[in-house]
Amino acid sequence: MMDNTIHILLIEDDSAHAELIQRAFEERGGESKLTIANTLEEARNQLINFRPTLIIADWRLPDGDSSELLSEEHSKSDPPIIIMTSYGNERNAVDVMKSGALDYIVKSSESMTDMPHIAENAIRQWQILQRQESMQIALAESEAQFRLLAENSSDMISKHDTSGTFLYVSPACQTILGYKPEDLIGTTITNLIHPEDANQLLELLAAPSWDDITTTIHYRARRKNGEYVWLETTAHLFFDKTRQQKEFQASSRDITERKHSQEALQQAHSDLQQAYDKTIEGWVLALDLRDRETEGHTQRVTEMTLKLARILNCTDDELVHIRRGALLHDMGKMGIPDEILQKPGPLTDDEWVVMRRHPQYAYQMLSPINYLSQALIIPYYHHERWDGSGYPHKLKGTDIPLHARFFSVVDVWDALASDRPYRKGMPQKEIVEYLQKEAGRLFDPDIVRVFIPLIKQK
Repeated sequence: MMDNTIHILLIEDDSAHAELIQRAFEERGGESKLTIANTLEEARNQLINFRPTLIIADWRLPDGDSSELLSEEHSKSDPPIIIMTSYGNERNAVDVMKSGALDYIVKSSESMTDMPHIAENAIRQWQILQRQESMQIALAESEAQFRLLAENSSDMISKHDTSGTFLYVSPACQTILGYKPEDLIGTTITNLIHPEDANQLLELLAAPSWDDITTTIHYRARRKNGEYVWLETTAHLFFDKTRQQKEFQASSRDITERKHSQEALQQAHSDLQQAYDKTIEGWVLALDLRDRETEGHTQRVTEMTLKLARILNCTDDELVHIRRGALLHDMGKMGIPDEILQKPGPLTDDEWVVMRRHPQYAYQMLSPINYLSQALIIPYYHHERWDGSGYPHKLKGTDIPLHARFFSVVDVWDALASDRPYRKGMPQKEIVEYLQKEAGRLFDPDIVRVFIPLIKQK
């Protein structure tokens, strides 16, 4: 069972004073227990047997001054001592307090009667000092551990004030940046950052609070020789007791090789995408050279389809596939015989049977190519119609993929507007009337409503 009794050792040779103080504690009640010693020797014997919570000692005693208790290897972990005297002066008070006394009291009937209250305040003050000392010890141990880890880390460990000034930096800064720690301490980290990357750090330092007290940023930092290296810095924000930003600690590592690898990979990806697109453009050119009648049709419908797709809020990734699909929409016609594809007049019913196979031919040609899997939607489905009368699958309504639905409107618009050997292109007004008439039968009515203002602008 925990003992909550407050043990007080009173060292007082004047029996009247000792009795007055003892009576004051008895009248106050509570959990205080007073032990009285008349001399320093008795006090030392008492201290062998028990550890008091507080010592209240008369300064002048028959066998010496109670200040001797302070000089006998007294530490902050020992019980606090209040010194009493009948001969108080400012110099004595200063000397006693410097020696380690918690308080200095001038004896009077009032102060001795109030001694329980004085003792309570002294014990409370001592407990606060003990907690502060414990915190300082823990902080010192933490600081020592931090430095031990920092000094041996291959990452650059640093401390900064809220303006970015280096308060501490580990020796790894010499490996990463070419600077010694003493070169950086007192300077701001912003002086090292590439001008193009400085804003993200400046915004972070200027922010009244961080979204997360730990954040990671990438930036280029200037080495001592003037070269730039890429750093990945993880910073942790610390606050003071009032929750104001105090400092931040950072761990930085050189990721230059990683960045260069990423850039090389991105460039390779870009080169591959460009090669894909050039290949597609080559196929389209080959088709145009074979079918002079529709030359230029592919470029026109591709341009208009992309405009319509943007209005319909397609993403950038979708636009890439839509562009490829529009360019390749007639790719299956490579499988149609010349006598049908290049026929100057209308096709017969049997010839239409063959012509209507070109979406399937496109699928057979392009489906083995993985990067065209999404683009294939337009070549394969762009002849499907809203009412199910299209081909090759007779899909209806929203069963037809969206990209094919809006491309089919653009494809018909350009076909009607273009001259053919056997007919002239239709005027815009008639095309608009036709699209409005067939909206809900051949075409998605919502797409027609969006498309008509677009061609009127054109």
